[in-house]
Amino acid sequence: MEPLRPSDYDDGKVSAAEAPGTVSAPTGPSLGAAGWARFLWRQLTSMKTALFLLLLLALAAIPGSLVPQRVADPNGVIQFERDDPELFAILDSLQLFDTYTSVWFSAIYILLFISLVGCIIPRTTHHLKALRTPPPKTPKNLSRLEGYQSREIDHAVDLDQAVERATGLLKKTGYRTKVYGSSVGAERGYLRETANLVFHFALVGVLVGLAFGTGFKYSGQRVIVEGTTFTNQLASYDSFTSGAFVDESTMVPYGLRLESFEPTYEFDTASGVAQPLDFVATLDVIHDGSTQQRAIRVNEPLDYEGTSVYLLGNGFAPHITVRNPAGDVVYSQPVVFLPQDGNLTSLGVIKIPDGLSQQVGMVGFFYPSAVVLESGALSSVYPEPDQPVMTMNVFTGDLGLDEGIPRNVYALETEEMTQIAGGDSGNDPLVLGLGQSAELPDGLGSMTFEALPRFISVDVHRDPTQLPVGISSVFIVAGLVTSLFVVRRRAWVKFTEHDDGRVLVEVAGLSRGDDPALERDMERLVEEICREDLRSISR
Repeated sequence: MEPLRPSDYDDGKVSAAEAPGTVSAPTGPSLGAAGWARFLWRQLTSMKTALFLLLLLALAAIPGSLVPQRVADPNGVIQFERDDPELFAILDSLQLFDTYTSVWFSAIYILLFISLVGCIIPRTTHHLKALRTPPPKTPKNLSRLEGYQSREIDHAVDLDQAVERATGLLKKTGYRTKVYGSSVGAERGYLRETANLVFHFALVGVLVGLAFGTGFKYSGQRVIVEGTTFTNQLASYDSFTSGAFVDESTMVPYGLRLESFEPTYEFDTASGVAQPLDFVATLDVIHDGSTQQRAIRVNEPLDYEGTSVYLLGNGFAPHITVRNPAGDVVYSQPVVFLPQDGNLTSLGVIKIPDGLSQQVGMVGFFYPSAVVLESGALSSVYPEPDQPVMTMNVFTGDLGLDEGIPRNVYALETEEMTQIAGGDSGNDPLVLGLGQSAELPDGLGSMTFEALPRFISVDVHRDPTQLPVGISSVFIVAGLVTSLFVVRRRAWVKFTEHDDGRVLVEVAGLSRGDDPALERDMERLVEEICREDLRSISR
């Protein structure tokens, strides 16, 4: 053994078990299952974990905006699979096309909810207990605290009345007070913790509102032609997405009939372009046998029975009648032509599976204000129907409607069909003005451009999460702003009477966090206590 070293010195060459007479290093007790569970629960319910999960949730939501989602855009998912099947298989295995219902997103969401609740409840209990606890007693040495101020009063003062005066001044500035003999303990700023808890409770409210309310929300799109009626039921929508708890019984049964649609345009002579100023759709709302007329505009939806009806688009729906060679009507209805530019040059599709000698499909263009260009092509120069003209390319063959596969009503698959009018068919396309008729090629029959009603496309939206999430969001902002501007602070006022009758007034504070106004407020407080009218508080 080397000199000047204790007998139990361990140089690490010999283990404690091999060295006789040495004491082994202390070791912690085994946690066990309950200990590990308690440890993991404390880690999960810590504020640091909650903030991390909140950030992770925001990052997890990013794929939902980068790739189409099956719930919101099923056609986009199908198109993605067609364009890149290998990448689609990888992304689909990761549930990226169902981001918001995926296992990993739901796990983060649930863990965040548990973390917030587990963090808030103990804090709330502690805060309620603190609200009932009186301010702490006055320390013996106030000079060691922040904002320490002292004044001497060189005349006799009634200490009880002086303490009462100090208590009144502290209460006037928002302190809770407690008198301890010839001193006063005060505390304020509990609103900061209250606001912080309100913020977290409101955040939980948002999570709960989104989690449960999403199951009852739905959104459906529908095209409504002038003079026709749409009813709020599943079968009436062109496209429909909904939560898990939406069915026919949860939908309010009402109808919408489009009476008229009036656009307002301003023609810019410099650019030669018509600028839209306003769109007004007049609707009859039909419910329980009563009818009321309402108008909707862009960004001014119709709110009715918990649903909001938004105006999305508009255009023309020429009424087309097709007759067979015997003159019998085989097709007669408005056909929605989808606008392709600002002058409402529109594209439409007609499919006639029965009534003629062959199945017939037509792809047409509609020009509200048609002019003939130098190339001989037609173009529309204004979105209003000043010179309405429609052209049709005609195809015959299998429309694919008998295969049981849903088909897009606004598209015609012509790969397996034969073109008999327009294009390279050898026949000119059919050209019709309003009220005109034309013969179909190969003696198939005739077609008439009967009328020109308008259409609107609407989105019927029901979202029961809006109210709870909106209220929770207000509380989130209010709680956050309040917690940023309220400072938690303690203050003490102490009166010490000397043998010669002089009274020493000491004031000090203690702030939890940054409080640059503490020293100034303490100085103002001691001045208020010792100002001249304190002389009236004499024995």
